[in-house]
Amino acid sequence: MVSISLTYEGELRCRATHDPSGNSLFTDAPIDNQGKGASFSPTDLLATSLGTCMLTIMGIAANARSLDLSGTKVHVEKHMVNQPIRRIDTLTVLLTLPKSAYSEADLEALHHAAKNCPVMMSIHPDIKVNFRLLVAEQ
Repeated sequence: MVSISLTYEGELRCRATHDPSGNSLFTDAPIDNQGKGASFSPTDLLATSLGTCMLTIMGIAANARSLDLSGTKVHVEKHMVNQPIRRIDTLTVLLTLPKSAYSEADLEALHHAAKNCPVMMSIHPDIKVNFRLLVAEQ
């Protein structure tokens, strides 16, 4: 169990504190939803959570296979819809591994790890997730 304490700071800004470490981050409502867009929005954090969770679980799988994934990049695009309610419609995820001679089994294990990370398994099925895993050319 981990606890997170949240405080509404006013003007659609919130502070979230990770209680075990004391680290904090802020969220702001996006410009298209009455906010200033000065920081991550709550839905941006979901997209961020997906990308970082994929990287983390892939890192665990890579360690088990003695692979170094340092430099792996993830780009997540979040697409919202407003009807029938405002929500995330689609997350497009592009994972790019550093150039290396990965075996087919390595790539399959990394792909499986990313697609089955805890955040991915927690996303509502109405949210479409388009996911690609590539190896950098240089």
